Formats: sequence, C-alpha cells, structure tokens
Amino acid sequence: MPDDGTGQSNQDWRDARKEAAANHARELERRRQAESAQARAMIAEFVAEASRRGIAPVPLHARSYDGRLRFRTPLQGWYLRRNESVAVGTDGEFYVLSVPRRLTSLVTGARPEPDDPPLILGKGARDGESIDLVDALRIALGDQPRR
Repeated sequence: MPDDGTGQSNQDWRDARKEAAANHARELERRRQAESAQARAMIAEFVAEASRRGIAPVPLHARSYDGRLRFRTPLQGWYLRRNESVAVGTDGEFYVLSVPRRLTSLVTGARPEPDDPPLILGKGARDGESIDLVDALRIALGDQPRR
C-alpha cells in the first residue's frame, strides 16, 4: 500500500476492505435467510405430519437463561431436544425456550417469541450437542434419524 503523499492509496485500500466486508455480511445474511426458509418448510411438513399421525402437542415450558427456573407459556407444541430448550409450536413457529428471569414470569408465565429456525440445532456447540433439524423433527415424530 504505497502512499503517494495524498493518502489516496491508503484510503482506496480502506474503502475496498469496507466494501468487501459489507458484501460478505450481505452474503452471510442471504444464506441465513435461505436456510431459515428451508427450515420453515421442514417445520411446516412436520406440523402437518404430526397432526396426521395424531401426535398430540404438549404444553411448552421455558427456562430461565441460567436454567434454574421453569415457566409455563401459552404455547403448545413439540420439543425438539431432550433438554426441552427448543420446540415447534402448533402455530408452525420455531421457539428457543430460554427467557430472562423475571418475577412476573413466575406468576403470569413467560411468552417466548418465535425465532428464525436454523438447519442445525446447537450449531457451534460441543460435539454431540448439535443435531440436524431434519433429524430432530424425525425423532419428534418417533422415527429414526437419518444415517
């Protein structure tokens, strides 16, 4: 990055890096949205299949971030992990069932918001803690995960 004394070369380099970073961020967001759309389609199929098979939804509960408190929610659905940290609601939405610890939640319950579903639950977690969404949905249906 030689400088011609005007600072142009350094500025051009910084501008190019800034644009490359912005392009990278846009591409990552595009991929995340595409994966979420694919996951939403899988979830819609799951809800329809669970209903067809007569697999009854259960009341969903949320846990405080520290895991010590359990709160009721107005949601019904199917848990996708044994630790009951994520679920699909009967509304076809994906829920992460971790909420802030609030005194009012003990009385009135918690209201988790729907989240964008990932294709891999627990991505980036320790080995053995992540699972493909398709496999989690199969297990919730009582089927065997893919091999």
